[in-house]
Amino acid sequence: MSVLDDIIAGVREDLEARRALLGDDEIASLAAAAPAARDAFAALGGVRDGDPGAERDTRLRVISEVKRKSPSKGALADIPEPSELARQYEEGGASVISVLTEQRRFGGSLEDFDAVRAAVELPLLRKDFTVEAYQIHEARAHGADLVLLIVAALSDGQLAEFLALTRDLGMEALVEAHTEEEIDRAVAVGARIIGVNVRNLKTLEVDRGTFARLADRIPADAVIVAESGVRGVEDAVGFAAKGADAILVGEALVIDNSPQQAIASFVAQGSAAKPARARA
Repeated sequence: MSVLDDIIAGVREDLEARRALLGDDEIASLAAAAPAARDAFAALGGVRDGDPGAERDTRLRVISEVKRKSPSKGALADIPEPSELARQYEEGGASVISVLTEQRRFGGSLEDFDAVRAAVELPLLRKDFTVEAYQIHEARAHGADLVLLIVAALSDGQLAEFLALTRDLGMEALVEAHTEEEIDRAVAVGARIIGVNVRNLKTLEVDRGTFARLADRIPADAVIVAESGVRGVEDAVGFAAKGADAILVGEALVIDNSPQQAIASFVAQGSAAKPARARA
């Protein structure tokens, strides 16, 4: 069993425990009644058809993550107040905040998500391993604006179904890929925000060169996100120079004594390195 398979097995068990307390119809009703989602696509620099301007700006966006631990590194940070960390991210110039809600391997929770949602106005990504529609309704019910869909964890049918449901609920999906074939599958279902994860979730190995090899396969009208592997400004600049519109950073920020300053540096120096990219 791969690391990804093991994580998903635990996710399914935890999901069934939550479903026993709040059924599918109830969670769907809460999702429908939630305030409108914030525009995560625009926050990440996306330009829709009909919007003015043929080119995006060259500002590098940062998705800053509230992350307590990881399968590869173990415990990262205590984070007694997720809301305070989120405020620091917002003050530093983050465009989106990601909150881990997977509990077994990442130490996350929906309680962490709720605390962050109450503290900031930025779009929020519910970072989890989505394997059922229930989780998408659940994310919206808790105020998420963006959900994660991992291509390696889903069939083509599930990917298309979950992406459609996400949009029906007013949210966006960060569709994550790690191989050429997964990029092509993400493009085929019409993903607008595509993440290239340089960490192989089946082995947890990191190869930062993966981003440059895959980014050119992504259409120019999609937002390209570099995921994992950002240790500092040098990596942020490197991903930006290779075409990243945004970077997703967790570990480097939660262990930094001044995450605001770190984010500001990522944005300033990454933006300077980022080439203009015309829309398709």
